[in-house]
Parts: sequence; C-alpha cells; structure tokens
Amino acid sequence: MPKKITPVNNQKIFLIGLLVVFLFFVFSSYHQVHGATADELRAKIAQQNEDLKKLDEQIAKYQTALASTKNQSASLKGEIAKIDATRQKLKIEIEATMKKLSIASLTINKLGLGIKSKEENIQSDRDMIAETLRQLNKQERAGLTEIILGSNQLTDFLDSAGRYISLSGKIDEKISDLVDNKKKLEGEKAQTEEQKKLLSGFQEKLADQKKVADSVRVEKDTLLAETKSKESNYQKLLLEQKEKKKQVENEINKAEAALKIVLDPSLLPKAGDSVLSWPLNKIIITQYFGNTDFATKNPGIYNGNGHPGVDFGTPTGSIVKSAANGKILGIGNTDETCKGASYGKWVLVQHDNGLTTLYAHLSLIKVSEGQAVSDGDTIAYSGNTGYSTGPHLHFTVYASQGVKVGSLKSQVAGCGTYRLPIASHNSYINPLTYLPTP
Repeated sequence: MPKKITPVNNQKIFLIGLLVVFLFFVFSSYHQVHGATADELRAKIAQQNEDLKKLDEQIAKYQTALASTKNQSASLKGEIAKIDATRQKLKIEIEATMKKLSIASLTINKLGLGIKSKEENIQSDRDMIAETLRQLNKQERAGLTEIILGSNQLTDFLDSAGRYISLSGKIDEKISDLVDNKKKLEGEKAQTEEQKKLLSGFQEKLADQKKVADSVRVEKDTLLAETKSKESNYQKLLLEQKEKKKQVENEINKAEAALKIVLDPSLLPKAGDSVLSWPLNKIIITQYFGNTDFATKNPGIYNGNGHPGVDFGTPTGSIVKSAANGKILGIGNTDETCKGASYGKWVLVQHDNGLTTLYAHLSLIKVSEGQAVSDGDTIAYSGNTGYSTGPHLHFTVYASQGVKVGSLKSQVAGCGTYRLPIASHNSYINPLTYLPTP
C-alpha cells in the first residue's frame, strides 16, 4: 500500500529538494572558483616574477656603485656613504627574498589545486574502470548461446557484441588515463616538495639578511660614536687601526715562524687539480697571494711575507660557500679581542683532500665547530669585520698538516688573547693552485 503523503512528508521532500538545489549551486560555484583561483594564482606569480626582476636590477646597480668606491680615498663621509648604500642594497635584497617567498607559496597553492584535480581524475578513472568491469562481467556471464537465442534478430546480437567490444576499449582507454594522471600527480607532488624546500630556504635567508642589515646599522652607529662625526677623528682612528694591525701581524708571524712542521707532499692534492670550488657566486679578485720576491719565485708557497691568501671583492651580505666537503675546524671573531686589527669574524674548514680553508671578514657565521659541510654549503655571509678597507672576502688555503686553531696572547695595548688559525709558514698555499680557472 503506498505511503500516505502527509504535510510533514511534504516538508521533508521540500527540504531535501532545497538541499539538492543548494548543493548544485555550491558545487557549480566551487568549480567556477576552482578555475578562477588557478588563473589568479598564475597571474600573481607572473606579477611577482616581474617585480623580482626589477628588484634584481636595482641590486645590480648598487653592487656596481659599491664596487666603484673601492679606490676612493678613505674619508668619514665616503665611509658613511658606503655603509648607507650597503644598507639600501640589503633592504632591496630583503624585499627580493620576500618576493621569492611569496612566489614559492603561490606556486605551492597552484600545485595543490593541480594535485586535487589529478586525484579527482584518478578516482573518476578508477570508478569508471570498476563499473566497466562490472558490465563486462555481466556480459561474460551470458554465454554466446544465450545471447544468440535471446536475440530476436541479428541486429540485437550484433548490438550485444558491439557493446562488449566497446566496454573492453573503454577499459584500455581509462587505464591509459589512470597511468597518465598518476604520473602527472607524482610530478606535481615532487614539484611541491621542491617548492617547500625553497620556501624553507628563503625563510632562513630572510632571517639572515635581516641580521646582516642590523649589523651594518650597528657598524654605522659605532663609527659615528667613535669619531663623533668628525673627519679628523676618523683619520686618527684609521691610523690607530693600521698600527694595531701591523703589531698584531708581527705577533702572529712570530708565533707561526716558531712552528717547524715538516709536510708530507704526498698528502696534498696534485697542483693544478681543481679540488676546490669558488667560495662566492660571483668572482672578482681584488688581491692575489704573496706579491713578494719570495712568492714570485715560489708561487705555491708563503713565507710570512706578502698577502697570505686571495681577496674577493664582494658587497656585505653575499653568501659564502664551503670550497669542498669537510668539517668546521673552528669559528671566531678577533674583533672581540682587538677591534679592527685582524680577521674579524672567521670560519676554518678542514677538507677531506688534505687542504684546509679560511674565510675571513665575515658579517654573519652560519655554522658551528665540528659541523660537517658539503661542497657549496652556505657557511657565512661576507662583510667588513676585522681590519678591512672595504667589504670583501679573505680566502686562505693551508696544508691541513700545518694549521690548527690556537690561542695567542697579544702584547698590543688594548688587546687580549686571540683565538684564531695558526699555521707554519710552509703550510700556506696559493689558493689559485687548487681553484678552477676563473
């Protein structure tokens, strides 16, 4: 007996109908927003990339301007101008990193939409395959004789056979779609993971850049306080730092001359082999190794005279990379002992190939002692600490047999006990012996 329709039932039917209509519009709207959102994300990413390109152009201009100030005579006004230009460059670099963060985040969102769409397509393909298999099974349960006998005419039989062939073709087609969608899904998931790594890296870099910018601000404030904004005081400060540097270098030289270490050449790589990588992305050599009669006659060896490494011109805040695999033998900051007289912030890396490398005048150190590093890992950011006439990276290469992190009690007025790399003179090696051709 049919169920009697009551007002309550009418209300239920009405509500169900209303719900169906509501869900129809919701899902319709969802698919419209889904498509629009993907397009919007693509447009935003394109705009952010365009903005980033303009910021990179501004950064390049500041780097060129800073490089051109290298040979200018030292003056308080000039030094403040360089610091201000550095701060402005760092500000734009921070903005550029924020753009990269935004691009990575938008890309992750866009890939997320693609992944959702692929997952829906895969589920749809699976459902279609399952349904087709059910239909095929149904066809197969009816034997050939039954199909023929059950057919009123030849056309019915041919229709049944055609449906069977059609169902088989649909399975092949859907399996092919399924495999294709799965490959695309795996590709987009891999891209998402890569973007997440980039996002994490940009977040860390942003924090680093802010620290470097803060250190440059402190540098300016300290300089103005020490000189009381007077040029005469600045020139006096330069003379004092230069004299302190000479005295400290003499102390270090004396301590290193006392080290009599016999090196085993077999433990060193073959000269000319590029076993080290460049420690910066952009290479501008501003001072070479040695530059003495001894160094000219013996280009691979340092003997306490001349320049004990290679200087690379680079603005404050450039990423400094490990030149090879190894471990951090030591880190330090000589400015804590005697400001403006030596390496400033430094990192010493002992490599697996018999060489040890020093990176000095840094603004920010990113590693700790004993830490393992790989070739190309970020270990620090370049700067202007210690005795430095302008932002650059000092890079020294030693034979690992002859260098250690040691303590040196300074006799220079106002200085204490240094902790820094100490090496026998015959342990210094011309870095270009093992670096690639520029």
